[in-house]
Amino acid sequence: MNDKSYNNWHAMSDKSLTQTIGTFIKHHRLQQNKSQAEVAEAANISRSTLSLLERGETVTIATLIQVLRVLQLLYVMDGFQVQKIVSPIALAKLEQEQRKRSSGEKKTENNKSDW
Repeated sequence: MNDKSYNNWHAMSDKSLTQTIGTFIKHHRLQQNKSQAEVAEAANISRSTLSLLERGETVTIATLIQVLRVLQLLYVMDGFQVQKIVSPIALAKLEQEQRKRSSGEKKTENNKSDW
């Protein structure tokens, strides 16, 4: 069995999702043995705002990012990266259009008239 658990994120309510985020933040804060006051001060937010976040209450995305940065958890942002995917057909067309051979040096003819 792999180490990643499966959650049906679509089936969860917004409240349940924010509580999951709060639990994640609190877990990692406690793992790093940091108090709410320490994290809040480093993130430049109030301790009560951090408490709201950990309880799953509504906070701004900027607040969440500040706390993630302080707890060195910005790797969770990897899930938000957009990667350009080229379809196999488009890739084949691009490869087909690439030059396969060199035509060699082009000889320039001097067409100077004798006049």
